[in-house]
Amino acid sequence: MTGQGRTRCRNGARSHWSPGGSRGIGAAIARRLADDGLDVAITYLSSEEAAAAVVRDIRSRGRLASSIAVDSAAPTAAVTAVDAVVEEFGRLDVLVNSAGTFPNGPLDEVPQSEVDAALALHVRAPFLFSQAAARVLAPGGRIITVGSSFANRTPYPGVTLYSMTKAAVEGMTRGLARDLGERGITVTAVHPGNIDTDMNPASAPEAADELPAIPLGRYGEPQDIAAAVSYLAGDSGRYVTGTALTVDGGYNA
Repeated sequence: MTGQGRTRCRNGARSHWSPGGSRGIGAAIARRLADDGLDVAITYLSSEEAAAAVVRDIRSRGRLASSIAVDSAAPTAAVTAVDAVVEEFGRLDVLVNSAGTFPNGPLDEVPQSEVDAALALHVRAPFLFSQAAARVLAPGGRIITVGSSFANRTPYPGVTLYSMTKAAVEGMTRGLARDLGERGITVTAVHPGNIDTDMNPASAPEAADELPAIPLGRYGEPQDIAAAVSYLAGDSGRYVTGTALTVDGGYNA
């Protein structure tokens, strides 16, 4: 996530903060935005070693970097993390909401606890993080949420809860774009399809069932999502708001 405050970072650098940036897509986004010239803060829940590795990698590229241990689904996480980023970097320019899980299974076997957990992480968390970031973002600020191609198309049974929470990201994105547009802040989403990560490996047995539905015939890579976020966070994306960019190899075609 990044934001702008009155005090600027070293050399007037922009900064980025990504809730859920220690692994997979989140880590790829953090590295890409660092390559784009942003200082970066990431959050992590339990992967302290992985988060430290991302921080070291970003620092080796000549950018400032830090990690914050926080449960993104906790009600107080957003304000705590935003305050920490602004205190350390002096400003916030771009927020990337990227924390997520993949709840799935037969409808009649989904417990209420899983419903509550998915809503807390996929819906409440990005809203609260965006709300907290909006208080410190200056004109030109960006809010980008990583959703899912399931927001627009549910390809098979057993993913109603997941699809529901990701569809909520689109509604939030459109609403925030209206709320923040007059301040010059853009709000967008990126919807990944099948991306080769620890949570959804291209080598998994079930991946063979997915490939026929992907026109490009392969899984994407975390760098593909990072490139989309880079576009939306950069100058080229300055007139894009209230919408989502789907990066799924044609899965939803």
